[in-house]
Amino acid sequence: MSVARQSKGVEFLQWFGLLGAAIVWTAQLIVGFGVTVADCSVAGAGWNIDVDTWQIVLMAIGVPLAVVSEVAALLIFSETRGLHHNDPPPWGRRHFFAAAAVWGNLLFIAIILLSGIGAIYNTPCQGS
Repeated sequence: MSVARQSKGVEFLQWFGLLGAAIVWTAQLIVGFGVTVADCSVAGAGWNIDVDTWQIVLMAIGVPLAVVSEVAALLIFSETRGLHHNDPPPWGRRHFFAAAAVWGNLLFIAIILLSGIGAIYNTPCQGS
């Protein structure tokens, strides 16, 4: 395998590890909001959308994708273990991003679970 190809793979893992869980949570939030609005709106009354089923599916897809993002961050972190964030690029940057992604992904996994569970136990379509 060429060095350029291997470097592209490492770059992909770095960025997927850093941004993957955040993008998954954003998608869950947007789709979940859209499903709730479609279920509660007058125009969506004939759609028969089950919000709870959608939220469960979004969690069932989102959590494994966020875990894969965590694994990618852990792979880069273990590959750069002896380095410091002040080391020359690109390895110092990779170590810094991987360290941040390891903790950030854990938070996003918790957020995906909590927002999905909260949406399931929420009673939509009620006035305040």
